[in-house]
Amino acid sequence: MVLTAALRAFPSIFHGAALRLLFKTLVLTLFLFTGLGAALWAAFHALRLHLGWGGGGFAEATATALLVVGAGWLLFRAVAMAVMGLFADDIIEAVERDSYPQAALAARPVGWARSLRFALASLARTLGWNLLALPAYMLLLVTGVGTIGLFLVLNAYLLGRDMADMVEPRHPALPPIPRSSRWLLGLVSALAFLIPLVNLLAPIWTAAMAVHMLLGRKTSA
Repeated sequence: MVLTAALRAFPSIFHGAALRLLFKTLVLTLFLFTGLGAALWAAFHALRLHLGWGGGGFAEATATALLVVGAGWLLFRAVAMAVMGLFADDIIEAVERDSYPQAALAARPVGWARSLRFALASLARTLGWNLLALPAYMLLLVTGVGTIGLFLVLNAYLLGRDMADMVEPRHPALPPIPRSSRWLLGLVSALAFLIPLVNLLAPIWTAAMAVHMLLGRKTSA
């Protein structure tokens, strides 16, 4: 089911709606990380002045860059998913119209308010659980693979829930995606987020996958 959905969702990456969504997601995510970098630099600058430390711009810039890179590894997925959640209906509606036109006509509009609540809930949930797991991430570094393994297990659950929450409210009469399928969907997404460049397309691809996993069962039944 997951493999079939992944293959059927792949062409959606090149859909006009997907490219527009990718542009919006990248611009807003870049804007947020630029703001984070500026805030961190200002904090370092204020701390240096308060403590009377020497140095200056280079040390502050280096510390800021290191923290932004570290935060990027931890936060990019959360921020990108939250931003995409604001506009997810664009790609979901496009996939439904192309592959499931009758279901698209019967779909219930989600609305901007719910999209905003989803985005904020997704961001809070992802940051909260990953921050709680941060000590374990650090302890498992000595194993070589433990950190990645825990990251995948935890974020597969979180991403699977996010993807289901994007598509299921549009079709409340249909049974939800089974939990095991949700987790596998999330695992595919979490793996994609670990691959440079592919991680930029991961939210769009797996959102399209979620549509096929929800509506494809009805078609194939």
